[in-house]
Amino acid sequence: MIELEIQALALQREGLLVEVGRLAGSCGYTLVRQRLMQDPHGTLLSMVVRGSWFRKRALRGALEGCERLVSFELLPVQDGESRPHFAATHKVTSGYVPPPAPPPEPDPVAEAVPEPAAAPAAVTPAGSEAAAVPRVAAPAEPAESFEELLVRRPAPAPASRPAEPAPEPFDDVPVLAADVPAVEQALATLQQDYPHIVPHLLALDRAVAAGARASSLHLAGQRIGAWLFAREYALDTGLDLEAALASIGAPALHAFAEIDLQGGQLHLRHSPLCAEHGRSGCSFFSGFLEGLLGPAIAPGSLSIIAVCCRSCGADECVLAVAE
Repeated sequence: MIELEIQALALQREGLLVEVGRLAGSCGYTLVRQRLMQDPHGTLLSMVVRGSWFRKRALRGALEGCERLVSFELLPVQDGESRPHFAATHKVTSGYVPPPAPPPEPDPVAEAVPEPAAAPAAVTPAGSEAAAVPRVAAPAEPAESFEELLVRRPAPAPASRPAEPAPEPFDDVPVLAADVPAVEQALATLQQDYPHIVPHLLALDRAVAAGARASSLHLAGQRIGAWLFAREYALDTGLDLEAALASIGAPALHAFAEIDLQGGQLHLRHSPLCAEHGRSGCSFFSGFLEGLLGPAIAPGSLSIIAVCCRSCGADECVLAVAE
């Protein structure tokens, strides 16, 4: 078994997780985690899947036939390695600073016009009344020409173009194995308070390392699912997948969320473990169904794929169950 990372660029976001998840499931791969990010180039998808190395060529062929994908890369996942998305926009800063505006030049017309001289006082004969001399208004200064206005009033410096916001960093958390001691410690409380176990699952989610969240929730789901089957459904064996989903899987998941069974897909609305734009808890539900339905189904392998999750922007969580 290997883990592969699918990095893809698409122009439309709606339904992208569902379509790529179905392609991976049709090639025998199970979903580990996924993420969508909006970028100036379009919608960036990163999806980590687990499956057989010999099915890698089939997965690549299925992705090449997907008309929604502009381009994609299929890369092996390495522990401790976090690679950026190949199509993410990188902001380039030039460091250019516009020069300051030149200082205003003096008005040559104003400097060239001299101040008018005072007129001499009029001399009148003694004893006679001075004749009234009307005051003559000083001539108005000539209006400035268009060329003089250009010289005296420099054009303002052009406004600098606002820089585009930097794209959201595309980070990835290395996958770690389940924190078995933390899961074992939580099991007693989970069994005692079932079905009111959501607060304990959220506490387990916060207690383990970031890379071990999904695997620890998956393990806790497997243990609780197997425990619930032994307690309430031990006599329901040898069922086919459709009957097991209708009579066991969907009713059991009703304890946590509103469930709608559509063919081989379980739609979970308002999952309490999957906050919008936050952490996904679908790994618990996948493990829960594995532990619950595995003993009830006739001999055969059970494959559960988290097609989409509301924590990644979807309207609801969808789990595709197949043999």
